[in-house]
Amino acid sequence: MTSPTSGIGNTGASSDAAQAAARAEAAKQATKSKDLGDKDTFLKLLVAQLKYQDPSNPADSTQFLAQTAQFTQVEKLEDMLSMMRGQRMVSASSLVGKTVTYQDSLGQYQTGVVSAAKLNGDSEPTLTVGNTDVELSKVTEIQQTA
Repeated sequence: MTSPTSGIGNTGASSDAAQAAARAEAAKQATKSKDLGDKDTFLKLLVAQLKYQDPSNPADSTQFLAQTAQFTQVEKLEDMLSMMRGQRMVSASSLVGKTVTYQDSLGQYQTGVVSAAKLNGDSEPTLTVGNTDVELSKVTEIQQTA
């Protein structure tokens, strides 16, 4: 949370909004890199284990099968995550034409009509409300447009 300060360098609310947007983008990138690293890291460790095992004392086959089963579970969970992202987009698109209340980057509540919904890669669906892009998770209320 930012606190107001007085002085020459303070540019006001627009600066706070820009800083909040930059922090949000950095958090998204950190989450994305973490998601991508889990599966690849698991595979690299498994390959390294097989490559550098002692030939006179190979890895136990039951352990290898357990690790393979864990990898299969990771793949299936990623498939489920992908399916859930698709469902979120369908949910977001169903809000087009409805009136929503959302919390903006300054913590203020705003209301407007959703004119579009979009999905940018693996990120959260974004709604266009007036001239503002709003993340789906920021929506606090949905109403039928009169």
